[in-house]
Amino acid sequence: MTHDVCIIGAGLVGLSVGRAVLEQYQGASVLVLDKEERVGTHQSSHNSGVLHSGLYYRPGSLKARLCVEGRAQLESLCDSASIPFRRSGKVVIATEEAELGALDELQRRGTANGLSGLRRLNRNDIRELEPAATGLQGLHVPEAGVVDFPGVAEHIARELMRAGGQVETGLEVTAIDQIPNGSRVMASDREFRARVVVNCAGLYSDRVASLAGVNSEIRIVPFRGEYYTLAPEVSALVRGLIYPVPDPRFPFLGVHFTRRIDGSVEVGPNAVVALGREHYRGAPIDWGDVREVVALRGFRRLIARHWWTGGAEMLRSRSRALYGRSARRLVPEIRGEHLRPGGAGVRAQAIGRDGRLVDDFVIEEAGATVHVLNAPSPGATASLAIGVHIAGLLGTHLARLGGNRGV
Repeated sequence: MTHDVCIIGAGLVGLSVGRAVLEQYQGASVLVLDKEERVGTHQSSHNSGVLHSGLYYRPGSLKARLCVEGRAQLESLCDSASIPFRRSGKVVIATEEAELGALDELQRRGTANGLSGLRRLNRNDIRELEPAATGLQGLHVPEAGVVDFPGVAEHIARELMRAGGQVETGLEVTAIDQIPNGSRVMASDREFRARVVVNCAGLYSDRVASLAGVNSEIRIVPFRGEYYTLAPEVSALVRGLIYPVPDPRFPFLGVHFTRRIDGSVEVGPNAVVALGREHYRGAPIDWGDVREVVALRGFRRLIARHWWTGGAEMLRSRSRALYGRSARRLVPEIRGEHLRPGGAGVRAQAIGRDGRLVDDFVIEEAGATVHVLNAPSPGATASLAIGVHIAGLLGTHLARLGGNRGV
């Protein structure tokens, strides 16, 4: 059998592409493959569960547009499917004068991206919203929130299969060959054929692109984010989401506080280069992955440019006291002993040969294949909109199905 669309990766983005294809194209046959035994195993479930508003992203960028659209679509899905989510709001806090210009820029971007209810805060305003927090000025972002992303992934997978799609897990893709009218995909010694292949492999997206013969300049460098959980006796210090003003040089948001959908309060993550694409807490080092990253010219240029920042992140990773010091900038009552080890996530961060960390989403077409080469945060929030966007790119390949039904 030849499928119309074969999607590699059963995370939120891959599942959302499958869902959108079935919604937009009458009679399409969709297959989703994943090497893990369950859907949403990696970035879709190893994150802080934050439903991003669209505050941070350059107006007009793909990331800004799809984040705002995706958040609205995700909230609607959660409402209709009774998936837990909460608009808890976010307070972004400048703790020193040097950060006020960046706070101005965040407010400008949020306004340009169509966010509602943005409000600049003084010291007293901050304490009204988050009594334990402190700072010079802040920005209240009421449309931010939290959601059960693993629950979303499981729901979309069930929805996709009810609509006639296939989700095959435990199958690792090892080869992609171009054949007349499509591609042949080998996965764990099984052969699949499809008119179009969509690569949503996340942490492995650059490798899957290479299997398909795509010579992209982009490579994935895995960054590990380590989380702590606040001890129960101090968790009431945080009501919702408390964030620092991020360093504009990096696509990371800094150590922050998140009251998750289950009521626990998470602190983090930091951002250090991971010693493997699946280097979670307690996982062994993958020396092959390490050697591959070190050999990248772009990575060496990144380190040469930002070695001091990277070194500071590594030190904080090794010291709960230093981690607690970062947390205290926002909530002064926090101490290192209040932090309990939490989980860890690995972010698939695209890097160019010039050492530049790629900021926007990157989706490349190559013949009868489409490759999502960079979709880090807010990729989970934007996933439904990313799915609709990619489904729209497939119209030429799926023309035989008689047109687009709309969503």
